[in-house]
Amino acid sequence: MAAEPMIIALDGPAGSGKSSTATGLARRLGWLHLDTGAWYRVTALLGGREDVDPADAVALGRLLDRVDRALAASDWPGEEPRRVLVDGEDVTAAIRTPEVSASVSRYSRVPTVRERLNAGFRRLAARTRAPGVVAEGRDITTVTFPDASLRVLLTATPQARARRRAAQLGETDVAGIARDIAERDRRDLAVVDFLTPAAGVVSLDTSELTLGQVIDRIVDLLPVDRR
Repeated sequence: MAAEPMIIALDGPAGSGKSSTATGLARRLGWLHLDTGAWYRVTALLGGREDVDPADAVALGRLLDRVDRALAASDWPGEEPRRVLVDGEDVTAAIRTPEVSASVSRYSRVPTVRERLNAGFRRLAARTRAPGVVAEGRDITTVTFPDASLRVLLTATPQARARRRAAQLGETDVAGIARDIAERDRRDLAVVDFLTPAAGVVSLDTSELTLGQVIDRIVDLLPVDRR
């Protein structure tokens, strides 16, 4: 009998290396990479296109049904490049636009949205064809997968986070990006404290580590037969 899929849950603030680490870790292990934030973005994208008012329970329910179906079909471990598909449409780029970024919180702060998406994430993790799941996102270690086999909170100094994000975006205004990160932290912390590790969560400061070193540290925390 195949072993039950193992779950690694990664949380951390913007610029801590969460997404890069999750991508590289999943690729190295041959596991499914579950970017939970992408699905909140999908919700915001579709909601914006269809002019769905988050306060309209009926319309919101129909929207979440559609997101549920797309999420359930997203079990694609090892596929390169990573794509996000909704009803056959590749929305990978569309969900990363400034317009979608600005509207995500309009939907993500609604309890029904978080409950429905979290339930979908858990179903996908339980049914995946992959031997394991690397899941990243806000409150992933405490709410979405509190019983994950390995829960890690990635941290980094504000300066390191700003430098990384600037390099990622090809920008030179590190100070401006630092201000943007601080504002995002302020908004996100109003929803959940993602800077303090909960009991049982491993805290890993990535400020002075390369991506490869961060991945190595996490792999070293896994049972030998799952590496």
